[in-house]
Amino acid sequence: MPSSRYLTRKMMAPVDWSRVRGVAELGAGTGVFTREIGRRLHPDAQAVVFEADAAMRRRLQAECPDLHYWGDATELTPALKQFGIGQLDVVFSGLPFANFEQDLRDKLLSEVVDSLQPGGLFIAFQYSLQMKKQLEERFASVKIGFVPMNVPPAFVYICQKQEDAW
Repeated sequence: MPSSRYLTRKMMAPVDWSRVRGVAELGAGTGVFTREIGRRLHPDAQAVVFEADAAMRRRLQAECPDLHYWGDATELTPALKQFGIGQLDVVFSGLPFANFEQDLRDKLLSEVVDSLQPGGLFIAFQYSLQMKKQLEERFASVKIGFVPMNVPPAFVYICQKQEDAW
């Protein structure tokens, strides 16, 4: 079932879209967030959408042709390089981390942290609080919101990478 408009609003709310020049979405699925990213994206910004299912990826590409597309979210760094995108301002994720083996979680989170610029945001929804500790170990700040008006209800993690120290 697609994410609700309430979850979409909660996911997009922390982002200052006027400043964003690099975005990634991990696990686009039906494209609810993809379409919203496409609507909000600054004309000078670029976005890479990761979706493992080739048929879904092709459908999204036809629907939002101005965005870049890639299959494997563990290849975030090579994808950014291929598309000439530097560090990202924000990474959105709908990936079901709770369903993944720990090695895959670690690989994905390392790719996310490495791809974000200092102060960048990782915004992910999950259906449990299982990822809280792992995210707190990797990010300077982790805030959690709750969206009851979604099926199922969802937690939104808003994680900020450490700013550069002076």
